[in-house]
Amino acid sequence: MLFPSQVSAINIAELIGAKILGNKDAFAKGINEIHKVEVGDICFVDHPKYYDKCLNSAATFIIINTTEVTIPTGKTLLVVDEPFEAYLTIVNYYRPFTPQQTAINTNAIIGEGTVIMPNVFIGNKVKIGKNCIIHPNVSILDYTEIGNNVIIQSGTVIGGDAFYYNTKKTRDVWYKKMQSCGNVILEDFVEIGANCTIDRGVTASTIIGKGTKMDNMIHIGHDVVIGKNCLIAAQVGIAGATILEDGVTLWGQVGVNKTITIGANAVVMGQSGVTASLEGGKTYMGYPAEDATIKRRELVWIKRIPTLWKKIME
Repeated sequence: MLFPSQVSAINIAELIGAKILGNKDAFAKGINEIHKVEVGDICFVDHPKYYDKCLNSAATFIIINTTEVTIPTGKTLLVVDEPFEAYLTIVNYYRPFTPQQTAINTNAIIGEGTVIMPNVFIGNKVKIGKNCIIHPNVSILDYTEIGNNVIIQSGTVIGGDAFYYNTKKTRDVWYKKMQSCGNVILEDFVEIGANCTIDRGVTASTIIGKGTKMDNMIHIGHDVVIGKNCLIAAQVGIAGATILEDGVTLWGQVGVNKTITIGANAVVMGQSGVTASLEGGKTYMGYPAEDATIKRRELVWIKRIPTLWKKIME
């Protein structure tokens, strides 16, 4: 999430009650979680296991709960007792939840020739391009950006909160919601079927690339990036922060694990489970999904097992 303008280290420290170590003159451009962090961003870490990863990331500011670390050159540490709570304070300050009383927010930007059907909800700071068709009962939530010539079928929700929680088993409630402050971007000529759900990024963007077509009842998790001209059939589920490169085809009921990459022009057959990254330009099937030519040979040999066993026992 980008701030409206750059914010000084001193102002951030005052907001969250932090002690500043390192570069006290730096300015923050936004806040991001570790998978999406960029130079100029604030990131938080609250477990020793991840201190080094965060300190050596692109982040300029690190909210942390210890002073017993080496501060990389040029970085700013913001030391607090509860870094996660500090993260929530920043997000809620710069992107607070604002209840909406109208179906279409007055600040929404809707392009020429776009058709908005009855019972559509359009939230805060939404941008919709030209010549789109938004069918009945679609919800387009805050900060979503939609390109030109996009079609969204009935019942779909764009921009719901990420399924993303901070876990501490020392709390009475183990899983505490990590406030989502990212958005969803649908590029030109995207088509989304009925009753799909596309979650916003935790702090960055969930992106559906130009020309991609999606069937009904598909779920796309937070921070997923789908390339251009992909084809996704019904009941597919894609977990958070996964990348589909251009031209990928996922047939019905494929399940895709988090934080992996499926290479360009790969095809995954129906009901397969993708548990690890896949090379592009091949066809895959099964669980775990593997090269379809190898998987088919395995199935042939499995069918032969009873005959082979019988011969052994004779």
